[in-house]
Amino acid sequence: MSGDFVYLASASPRRRELLQQIGVAYELRPVEIDEGRLAKETATDYVRRVAVAKAGECWNGLGRGGVEHPVLAADTAVVLGGEVFGKPADRSQALDMLEALSGRRHSVATGLAVRCGEDIETAVSVSEVTFRATTARERDAYLATDEPLDKAGGYAIQGFGAVFIEDLRGSYSAVMGLPVYETAMLLRRFGIPRWLNPARRGA
Repeated sequence: MSGDFVYLASASPRRRELLQQIGVAYELRPVEIDEGRLAKETATDYVRRVAVAKAGECWNGLGRGGVEHPVLAADTAVVLGGEVFGKPADRSQALDMLEALSGRRHSVATGLAVRCGEDIETAVSVSEVTFRATTARERDAYLATDEPLDKAGGYAIQGFGAVFIEDLRGSYSAVMGLPVYETAMLLRRFGIPRWLNPARRGA
């Protein structure tokens, strides 16, 4: 394996930015899979399974037995009272999610999977986020920015949605969609990034 490089099974600009932050180059390889939740599946099991499935779909799609670089995949879900919120299907559902989160604490679970050949490493990061109470006018104004439409739970902590967040316990980057600590620890097992692996710097 050579170079600080991964195939990223995602089109998320937030995940790209976070990989760049830790010095990892990437090639975008977004995949489409069935992200339906299984009956009685916990949120942590769900995001881990979906991340593994994305990594597998991407790896198989590369179609080359000699691939040297690992695939990185992630999946994020907002969890409130046992209900899992993915990306809203439409504007109405986005508003429903924002109303449900108002004045309450919820969890954000992000599953990670790194695959290289038959070697698969996984991790899950769970953070706790508290929303302040929001008004219908505020929620409508936020929806008008279009930011909620492609975000799990209908909000972005790194965007306008930050004004609703009263408290965060856990990983800011995980709520964005890619926990930097866990990502670095998984990739380190594959010698990436090299600045965290002094013995491999000359490789």
